[in-house]
Amino acid sequence: MMSVEPSYIADCQARLGFDLLGGTWTSVVLYALRERPLRPGELRERIGGISHKVLTDTLRRLEHNGLVVRRRYAEAPPRVEYELTAPGRGLLEPIFALGRWAELYADDVLRAQEAREAREQAEAS
Repeated sequence: MMSVEPSYIADCQARLGFDLLGGTWTSVVLYALRERPLRPGELRERIGGISHKVLTDTLRRLEHNGLVVRRRYAEAPPRVEYELTAPGRGLLEPIFALGRWAELYADDVLRAQEAREAREQAEAS
């Protein structure tokens, strides 16, 4: 009789996609790079609200995972740009899908959160 390896949901390859998009700024940075390569300063301007350190850490993580490529130009002053790779560009589809979901349901989720907070405050009183 042939043995069958058990299949675990925790080992599902789709989990990789969720893990990659789970970072607070990951999808925002990928979305900002959707049209063309950008320099870090341009990214910060487009994104808004992201610190230099957080952007640098996010870009390093994206580069480590093969989602962006860092290009360094031998100019004075030195210029660095980041560009989406094919896998990074492929993540735009689920990012767009999440954006469409948020357009439909964000208000419902926020109302549910507010109602929960109101219940918890009432119970604490």
